[in-house]
Amino acid sequence: MNKLTIKKINKKFKLRKVVRDVSFSVEDGQVVGLLGPNGAGKTTSFYMVVGILTPDKG
Repeated sequence: MNKLTIKKINKKFKLRKVVRDVSFSVEDGQVVGLLGPNGAGKTTSFYMVVGILTPDKG
């Protein structure tokens, strides 16, 4: 059973799209990491999941 499901979250700052259509599910006991180059939107995605930022869509 999924404990967390994220579906197509999006975020932009002014005209720059920093997160586009990110989706994932996390099951009970599962450990997940976000990997990617600098500027890929990892921190922004994390902030939306924990409620620090509000997604524009999703």
